[in-house]
Amino acid sequence: MDLRHYYEKIREVEAGITGEFTVVVSRGTADGGKEGTRSEVGRRLAARMVVEGSARLATAAEKETFYAAQAAHRQAVEQAVAASKVQFAVLSSTELEKLRGAGKSKG
Repeated sequence: MDLRHYYEKIREVEAGITGEFTVVVSRGTADGGKEGTRSEVGRRLAARMVVEGSARLATAAEKETFYAAQAAHRQAVEQAVAASKVQFAVLSSTELEKLRGAGKSKG
């Protein structure tokens, strides 16, 4: 393999990718690569994966689906974190009455 040609192809593909990161879709490979897995990777790595044949650039619709799924997952995680931060205290009825009485005497 001519390394000069290999890196030239990587630079060509990289030049065609806009933005710092992009979404790629994996291709099935002989060494166990799984077909159809979407990942967000850096521009240079995406170009290398495309040239090597282990992935292809995602279409606009695939990117939109990927980012929507990522946003939904992020929101679910943030909600779970927020729910874990909720604190409560168990009070006996006498303690509750004391608190209610203290609130009335201040007002």
